[in-house]
Amino acid sequence: MREVLDSISIDRSKLTVAPLGAENDDAYWASKTPQERIEAMELLRILNYGYDPTTERLQRVLTVFELGES
Repeated sequence: MREVLDSISIDRSKLTVAPLGAENDDAYWASKTPQERIEAMELLRILNYGYDPTTERLQRVLTVFELGES
């Protein structure tokens, strides 16, 4: 994943800013497969929050219950 992040460059001349309620043309994303959309979303998440390889795995949760006398 680190190699992917290092190879990415953003062409800021292609970015536009529009008001939140403005109509937009989603033809670009409509032409992409669901897999490509998820990969783009994951890339944006990593760029926004950072990449930490220690959080890739699911954490295990251990719960201990004491058996009461009944």
